[in-house]
Amino acid sequence: MERLLLIDVAGSVAILALWYIVFSAYNHKKGAAALRWVHSACADKGRILESRWMGSSRMQARLHFHSHWFENASVTLKFRPRALPLQWLLSCWHHQQETMTFEADLGGSPSFHLEVVRHRWSAHNRGISKRKRHREWEIYEPGPIVLTTRTHWKQDPAAELNALMSARRQDILQVRFRPDSPQFSATVNLDALSDPNAATGFVGALREIAAGASTHQQ
Repeated sequence: MERLLLIDVAGSVAILALWYIVFSAYNHKKGAAALRWVHSACADKGRILESRWMGSSRMQARLHFHSHWFENASVTLKFRPRALPLQWLLSCWHHQQETMTFEADLGGSPSFHLEVVRHRWSAHNRGISKRKRHREWEIYEPGPIVLTTRTHWKQDPAAELNALMSARRQDILQVRFRPDSPQFSATVNLDALSDPNAATGFVGALREIAAGASTHQQ
């Protein structure tokens, strides 16, 4: 009986170890592909200095731009924790997205905290109609949500926000400005960058943000 129990335990450990190795390698393969997208998008504008993995589902790379767009730039790639079965199931249950977050310091420190979350579709269910067996939905598109420490917020957004939020096809999820380092960050859906044109457009939007921020700080 004890021998069978030991065999079961050893078998379970071997299966989990094999699972971890296989799906860690899968995430590493996706990470290498994502870095190629970043390298291609930067082209002659910048380069990747180094990259490292932080666990089996998070990767960070430091960037250097030839011009003074950004300082201390880096990207953090967040994948689903496929190597850990329980966490992977939870991430699937919560529909966790795989994302890339760009972080950098600007030419001058912003004097405010600003966070912009890209709006999402929402719906209201009026219940099941007596004449129809299907549910009727009313779809609404709310405006963007802006969280800032400014006492007076101008209705016309800053140029850097216009540049980023207008890039709808990039599927940008969040933009953040803050006085402390990193002073600027932007999070994008990783799948949206698989298209070379989309990846190049995202880098172009970041450049416009840097130019707009520098203009406002002069």
